[in-house]
Amino acid sequence: QVQLVESGGGLVQAGGSLRLSCAASGRTFSNYAMGWFRQAPGKEREFVAAISWSGGSTYYADSVKGRFTISRDNAKNTVYLQMNSLKPEDTAVYYCAAAVTSSRLQRGEFDYWGQGTQVTVSS
Repeated sequence: QVQLVESGGGLVQAGGSLRLSCAASGRTFSNYAMGWFRQAPGKEREFVAAISWSGGSTYYADSVKGRFTISRDNAKNTVYLQMNSLKPEDTAVYYCAAAVTSSRLQRGEFDYWGQGTQVTVSS
């Protein structure tokens, strides 16, 4: 079992930056691929970014490419999402997720989810 706890959300003006963190419990964090998703009010949850277990491969939704950066520190059991040039349409609850294998990551199948952190971008 893996428990994921997100932090770092908040209210920011358009053009600003936030860094989200996701702390994972368990000794096998470094074996998992990790991802970030978001869900805006009235919309379905959507993929934002993902990173392989080693950090060597990263993936981004087109809507955030060039603005968001996903990274991980396996020694700290933590994955990060640096969000720059934020837009009002980035407003959502952001969720951290873990995939137990790379193949599941490739299929977009995640096994563990955090509770989410609210990001609000004002215009």
